[in-house]
Amino acid sequence: MATFAVVVSDPETGNSYQLEVDDQDANRFIGRSLGDEVDAGAVGLEGYTLELTGGSDQAGRPMRADVDGPDLEELLLKGGVGFKPSREGERKRATVRGAEVSDEVVQINAKIVETGEESVESLLGLVEDEDEEDDEE
Repeated sequence: MATFAVVVSDPETGNSYQLEVDDQDANRFIGRSLGDEVDAGAVGLEGYTLELTGGSDQAGRPMRADVDGPDLEELLLKGGVGFKPSREGERKRATVRGAEVSDEVVQINAKIVETGEESVESLLGLVEDEDEEDDEE
């Protein structure tokens, strides 16, 4: 079974949350490509929608949106995901993974594109209830 670390970024607050998904929830991501929208219920954010923005495999090779399929490819890169040139005109051959999520991917990056009723912090249990704080005093 696939297991992913899903890094969810919230553009409104600028916060990121790393969440683990496995089994049935991980299957919602298999076969999806970068740029696709996914129901965030898989990571515990009911009512939210995520857009897949990137990811990497177990060796740290990044996913590129311009490479079809889930396989590895060696590309001659002049910049972008997978290579940052240190001087003008520099190019480098690098191995990158395709845009499709497969069992080989270990981390998926996503951003929130549609928000739900409750805040992200309350859905993930990161905010203490005000009633609990009053009881402690």
